[in-house]
Amino acid sequence: MGTITLVEEQNSIWRLLITPASHGAWNMSVDEAILESVGAGDAPPTLRLYAWQPACLSLGYGQRVRDADLDGLSSHGWDIVRRPTGGRAILHVDELTYAVIAHGEHPLVRGDILTSYERISKGLLAALERLAVPAVGDSHYDRPAEGASPGPVCFEVPANWEITVDGKKLIGSAQVRRKNGVLQHGTLPLHGDLGRITRALAFPDSSARVEAQDRLNARATTVERALGRRVDWDLAVQAFAQGFSTALGLNLSRGPLTDEERLRAEALCAEKYGNEAWTMRR
Repeated sequence: MGTITLVEEQNSIWRLLITPASHGAWNMSVDEAILESVGAGDAPPTLRLYAWQPACLSLGYGQRVRDADLDGLSSHGWDIVRRPTGGRAILHVDELTYAVIAHGEHPLVRGDILTSYERISKGLLAALERLAVPAVGDSHYDRPAEGASPGPVCFEVPANWEITVDGKKLIGSAQVRRKNGVLQHGTLPLHGDLGRITRALAFPDSSARVEAQDRLNARATTVERALGRRVDWDLAVQAFAQGFSTALGLNLSRGPLTDEERLRAEALCAEKYGNEAWTMRR
């Protein structure tokens, strides 16, 4: 698939939203506030690039909260949040997170989930190419055997159209679809020990934790491990903006949250993502 022709939105401008590092509940609240705004036609389609402070364990929408080690999180000063998207746990630290948010009829996300994953993967691969990361996107990953537990960690196994380097998962993504809008967000680990997530997850004993850490480090990677050198966050942001623009034909224009989006994010943070009733509900 080549550059997408944006038919009815051919000359539209995408908002490029680069936000400072924030806590997990705020980050998820902003993504959902934008999704509502874009779906209602009150804001343009948006590429958001952001980071997390402090480190935060995010659980998938339907993931069991008992997968998390709440005492371990507290001892490290790490947050916990539940995403609006599915999938498994991610420890957000030393990374660039992206969010693509568009109306459901936009050509980039229209159709089924895998088709939109494939389209968006072109932008991700173009961004990584600008960083000289030899990444690929594939659609032939095996699902876990029927009845097998997939495990609590997102980066342990790649899914179709997720991004790998030498067979190791590099970018993990997840998507949610609402009546009029689509949100896909994902994470690019820039550096650091991916096995740190095991300190935030519950295991029956220490040997199981060590095995999980070894397995994760064998199956996933970071930009630093792929290149043998560190890439800073600002350079990764620049590569993502350029990669999405060129590969997907997006006309990106830097812009802020609207006042309405900020107010809605504040409400979502108080009522939902910062509320234990949401985070601990399973």
